[in-house]
Amino acid sequence: MKIRSLNIVAAFGLLLCLVFPLSAFANAADHHMPDQRPVQAFDVVAGKVVKTVPNGPEFQGYAKSWLKGVTGLSPKLQAEDKCGYVFRIPLDEPTAVKAGSEQITTQDVFLFYCPKKPQLLLIFDENRKPYLLKFKANIKPFLKAMDL
Repeated sequence: MKIRSLNIVAAFGLLLCLVFPLSAFANAADHHMPDQRPVQAFDVVAGKVVKTVPNGPEFQGYAKSWLKGVTGLSPKLQAEDKCGYVFRIPLDEPTAVKAGSEQITTQDVFLFYCPKKPQLLLIFDENRKPYLLKFKANIKPFLKAMDL
């Protein structure tokens, strides 16, 4: 059963990588890093990216605080979940994450947000192996900053 869940996570992770473009944000504003990829919101029901915003220190802070709040690996991801958003926050530098006995270095953080389900993070290691993580953090400031 664990292998099946991991395959679902891997397939979904691959889908996310294809859906979220890796190009740099073209019009850099003074308040964010010009070479930093943008933060994106993917609407799961609509099946598309619905918002792209410049990445900067505020979003870096949110993502890194979530990673510090990781409580462990999530047991599974249910493929039938069809609500909410998946947010992608590219990190300005590789960041180490401790998840149980695992030490993972990642460059992107994906936040799965569905109002009536536990929030989850998806990260990939340097070999693109996916890790689905449970975490404790207040994501309301982030949601407000995304204005969704």
